[in-house]
Amino acid sequence: MSSSIVVKQLVTRKITSQNFQPFGQVIWASKDGDKYDKNNAQLTLDNGVPRFYIMRLKNKGKKFTKITRHVECTQCLGSLEGKEWLMAVAPPSVEEQPKLENLAAFKIPGNCFIKLEMGTWHAGPYFYQDSVDFYNLELSDTNDNDHFTYDFAKSYNLEFEIV
Repeated sequence: MSSSIVVKQLVTRKITSQNFQPFGQVIWASKDGDKYDKNNAQLTLDNGVPRFYIMRLKNKGKKFTKITRHVECTQCLGSLEGKEWLMAVAPPSVEEQPKLENLAAFKIPGNCFIKLEMGTWHAGPYFYQDSVDFYNLELSDTNDNDHFTYDFAKSYNLEFEIV
């Protein structure tokens, strides 16, 4: 006997460097010539060949049942053309699934990018537009060899909607 899916809403927060810290970093513009410091993305890309590319996403909506993590590298994401977007995250953990009470959703403006810590659970990017281009920095084999997904629908009959 199968149970019907329950939709749980995740209310977005405006992203700040402080409230995003458990998941990674928010990188804002800095003055040209500034020295490298803790405000720059603290990257871990030494477990393979880095890949920097533009990915085009279409009709993503704002609902998800699956969440993913990468344990071999950090990942950087940002929208092109200054478009606002949404991301759901949970902190890195040693468990094979994120804790439901640790899920958070963020509204990310188009004038910054995020760096996800190694192992940060994430669902998204999501957005209101029909299509958005994102730059993505990860390893060249991240999607093949470092892509661990947890399915809330299978385990809890849950779907999340970012609002």
